Amino acid sequence: MIRVANAPVSWGVLEFDLQGETAGYARVLDEIRETGYEGTELGDWGFLPTDPARLREELEARQLELAGGFVPIALARPEALEEGETRALRTARLMAEAMGERPLLVLSDDNGTDEVRTRFAGRIRPEHGLSREAWARFAEAAQRIAYRVRQETGLRTVFHHHCAGYVETPEEVARLMEATDPGLLGLCLDTGHYRYGGGDPAEAARRYANRIWHVHFKDCHPEVARQARQESWDYFEAVRRGVFCELGRGEVDFAGVLAALREAGYQGWVVVEQDVLPGMGTPKESARRNREYLRRLGL
Repeated sequence: MIRVANAPVSWGVLEFDLQGETAGYARVLDEIRETGYEGTELGDWGFLPTDPARLREELEARQLELAGGFVPIALARPEALEEGETRALRTARLMAEAMGERPLLVLSDDNGTDEVRTRFAGRIRPEHGLSREAWARFAEAAQRIAYRVRQETGLRTVFHHHCAGYVETPEEVARLMEATDPGLLGLCLDTGHYRYGGGDPAEAARRYANRIWHVHFKDCHPEVARQARQESWDYFEAVRRGVFCELGRGEVDFAGVLAALREAGYQGWVVVEQDVLPGMGTPKESARRNREYLRRLGL
């Protein structure tokens, strides 16, 4: 059974250090529930309560499940790994103590911090990528964190490919999947990032059927993406201009993705994400329209 959640990123609560006010967690949780979702992700550390009992209380009061928690770590920088691993374990322990072993740790690169990858997001070329040695270190670091999280908390870890990070293009996703243990590190397929990164999300859902443990549903507006590439916008400008639009208004084949997931027997979460910068858009109304769109697809 596929269950549907939304996430704080749809209300402008992003992992990036950006200016602008966002709604408080109580309002975000209320609106997630009011617009028809069954769960949420954790959001930035400190957005939801960091006391396990309080976190569980706030979620249960709204009949919401916790699907996972996103943790960005600069996996390509050896000097950042110890601190990043500490943050990953802190997040995993919070989720495990609050909700048991059901949530997933959603691991990602420290997206939006490398100048080249941020500037060329959506049009990455091979020369913008990691060296062979750096790839090996990156994959090893991701696996080490997944292992520690599993051993110390019982939670599983998925890797979230992401524009403006070192795993963006279909080729980079494939390389990481080939370099990591399929029993230890799953894939969080993000349909919008995969499309903006140059791939076909429905094809990815078929290709990685046995690795996909978590799914983010995000759309990608083809005209905004074309303009972003033509005018050399960086990642944040593309987001500000609406490259990740409401579901059904872009070019992602959600019906095809769902068909592939169902054929593979997927029984995890589909988490709606419509990335907006703080203060952008009308999150509650967008969340409602996105939920209605998914109902028309049978979710």
